[in-house]
Amino acid sequence: MHEDPPAPARTTAAPRTVTRPFPAPATPAVAPRTPAGAAPEPAPASPDGPPGGHTTTTIERGSFCLARCSCGWAGPARRSRDRARTDAADHLAAP
Repeated sequence: MHEDPPAPARTTAAPRTVTRPFPAPATPAVAPRTPAGAAPEPAPASPDGPPGGHTTTTIERGSFCLARCSCGWAGPARRSRDRARTDAADHLAAP
């Protein structure tokens, strides 16, 4: 008599999203590609960042998103990605 080994347990949980500690890095994780033989463009002398050193980011929690800023501000939770981006832009535009 031959028996097959038990199959591994299956879960229905969705894979977890990797989260970064706050604040998120200002540089992209992957550098943009340059054509072969072309020299990369030099970085600008002064970044055109938001005034006062504010850096906003959006954080996803499941199907919802919220905006956060390096100054400690956080937008309302349970927003669509588009609305969270609008919240962040409104925060940067505020004096």
